[in-house]
Amino acid sequence: MFASLFSKEKWQRYIKSLKFALYCTTHPIDGFWDLTHERRGTYAAANTILFLTILTRILRLRYTSFIFIQVYWEDLNILTYVASILIPLGLFVVGNWALTTLFDGKGRLGQVYMATCYALTPYILINVPLMIFSNFITTEEAQFYSVVGMIALIWVAFIGILGMSQVHEYSFGKNILFLVATVFAMLVMIFLLMLFFSMISQGVAYFVSIAKELLYRM
Repeated sequence: MFASLFSKEKWQRYIKSLKFALYCTTHPIDGFWDLTHERRGTYAAANTILFLTILTRILRLRYTSFIFIQVYWEDLNILTYVASILIPLGLFVVGNWALTTLFDGKGRLGQVYMATCYALTPYILINVPLMIFSNFITTEEAQFYSVVGMIALIWVAFIGILGMSQVHEYSFGKNILFLVATVFAMLVMIFLLMLFFSMISQGVAYFVSIAKELLYRM
């Protein structure tokens, strides 16, 4: 079982699919088309990129100069912090897939997830060296740090938009429309989740109060 899981062929395909993320960052139109339609991407590589993105964000809290990021570790919950990354990403993937499926979108759920993860590559490539570099610059050079950090986010957004367009085979305008609709779908899902958990908590509290009352009377 383990031999087949870590076979030479699978390992080589994984490495190639991970390296292909670099191609997607510089050639997003061709890259994201090949990623899904030519099956040059893998879930293993997508999961790796997502893991490295989360790891980069956590390391930024620890190793970025205090001039740029001030962290109060006693108030920080790492699990909550990680959830604040994974939950929006999950809502985006599900929301985008659900909407585009209704309007002739070609991308499957797994393909949307894969393209979203691959689009995060520039964030890692820029923020890792930027994190180190932050410890060698002064407050007068803080503007440079902010600009480079913003470039990373814009780059991620740019190739992400092009990636979704290739995955669903949408025109640029139609793709933008559905990305905006995806944001509203995310807000609706957040509202429904909050409503659901609120009802669950109230139901649990109700039965707990009944149990306490029964124990008191006994």
